[in-house]
Amino acid sequence: MNVTIEPIAERIGQQITNLDNVSILEIDKERIISLFKSDGVLLFRGFDTDTDIFREFSNLFSTDFIDYAGGAFARRVINGDKTLLSVNDFKTAIKLHGEMYYQQQIPLMLWFYCATPASEDGETTVCDGREFYQEISSSTKELFSKKRLKFTADFSKEDWQKKFKTDNLDKLAEMCAQNNTHLQINLDESILLEYVSPAIIPSRCGQYQVFINSLLPAKQISPDILKFDDNSEIPDEVIRELNEIAERITTNISWEKGDILMIDNTRILHGRRAFSDEKRNIYIRLCSPAFAF
Repeated sequence: MNVTIEPIAERIGQQITNLDNVSILEIDKERIISLFKSDGVLLFRGFDTDTDIFREFSNLFSTDFIDYAGGAFARRVINGDKTLLSVNDFKTAIKLHGEMYYQQQIPLMLWFYCATPASEDGETTVCDGREFYQEISSSTKELFSKKRLKFTADFSKEDWQKKFKTDNLDKLAEMCAQNNTHLQINLDESILLEYVSPAIIPSRCGQYQVFINSLLPAKQISPDILKFDDNSEIPDEVIRELNEIAERITTNISWEKGDILMIDNTRILHGRRAFSDEKRNIYIRLCSPAFAF
């Protein structure tokens, strides 16, 4: 490939940089797959890209794109494509997390595209969940081995219809069943959802333990929705420990226009630094790899 390949940072990922105006659609596909499997996060920089090229490039490696039904945030659809979404619904920081780990069916792969970077701040943060696990104290690991996370949320009829992109209660019940989520339907058709999940999971190869979940942003944004599965509170000292680890081992990705980021959502946590620039515009696609993974 007529590109350079070097680590994004000392501890994580690979950056593939264009050297000679090569088309991103012509780079060695098998080499990219190999790098993705070994490193979990790839940054493509310096290529001539736009929204259509981003869609075409991500299609080369992906299948089973989803539309974010049931997702935690409001996301704007781009160019009428329900699998291409803006992530700029608000400007505050978002702590490290795995995408949609408050339900059973997660996208295994994430793609980000920088249509317009912020003039300052607004970096995307990444962290290897394997390394995060290694940094956790023995006592916290033991706690997470005994107790799972329980996400609980209630929604009005109007809110769940918007969130799950349906007004059909049977369809909602089917989606919840597929996600191993307990659904309680009230007389006014408001709902209560409960989902239980581990904070630490085995890697897909089975050789590692990975800390990846939605714990930190849940505690940051909506702390009341998250407890342990026995209804006990997650200790403040555990939250402080996890936040300290996150800040210590996080890598910031400062966006440049046209950048593409490819993330393994079974291993790599991601988040965002706060920003104020109204013009910042980052898109996301949620999917599975179209190769053995």
